[in-house]
Amino acid sequence: MNVRAWRIVQARHAGKAFDGEGARLYGGRWNPPGVAAVYTAGTKSLAMLELMVHVFVEQLSHEYVCIPVDFDAKLMKSIDRSELTPGWRTYPATTATTDVGARWVLDGASAVLEVPSVVVPEEFCYLLNPRHPDFARVRIGKPEPLDVDARLLRTTR
Repeated sequence: MNVRAWRIVQARHAGKAFDGEGARLYGGRWNPPGVAAVYTAGTKSLAMLELMVHVFVEQLSHEYVCIPVDFDAKLMKSIDRSELTPGWRTYPATTATTDVGARWVLDGASAVLEVPSVVVPEEFCYLLNPRHPDFARVRIGKPEPLDVDARLLRTTR
């Protein structure tokens, strides 16, 4: 079964969108600093929501691109919400989730890890391990301009 995911980045970073360096330098929900990972979401709309919780609305007017990613589900390991500790959605992220991602990367368990979205827990995000041997089997598409509805850019009603 083929899975499609999406990554949104500023257009100027599109060429390095899948190297995992940003997450390696700063960490994220599912990885501590020092561990490379690439964050994607199961739909464009979820990718947009995941972006919007991290940037100010004014930043959405910058030039962003949306990049499709396709991979075989056989490359994926899944984390079930029932396996997570209470408070896994806490902001900022705690070691309860960063340890999960670090173990996954360091164990080389798979090229892709399916995790529940913190923003919409019934939907899924996909972490990619750019250092995994099977990462070469992940197909990265061409960047597409991200068309942001002007209503999302409003700061007042």
